[in-house]
Amino acid sequence: MANLIVKLHDIAHARAGDKGNRLNISLIPYDGTHWPALLEQITAEKVHQCFMHRGATHVQRYELHNLKALNFVIDNVLEGGVNSSLNLDKHGKSNSFRLLDLEVTI
Repeated sequence: MANLIVKLHDIAHARAGDKGNRLNISLIPYDGTHWPALLEQITAEKVHQCFMHRGATHVQRYELHNLKALNFVIDNVLEGGVNSSLNLDKHGKSNSFRLLDLEVTI
């Protein structure tokens, strides 16, 4: 079977939240068979590159093996947080769509 390049949103969903200037994004595959591809390809470095234009300074990846999920904590990406940002997405909720736009090979 040939490898396919797909958008992450085709094989996974995400949930985002925030605390101050820190964004938290959980990434969960729809099908557990895609879990190894996420583990291999969606690295902290790749996520950092995805959010670098927003000022992200550090990304920590947490692997939740029992849930087959990844959680990313992204520092300094919310323009100071809800109380100091003029950004329309003050709470960082729509930032998960930026992550889901990445391509992966399955």
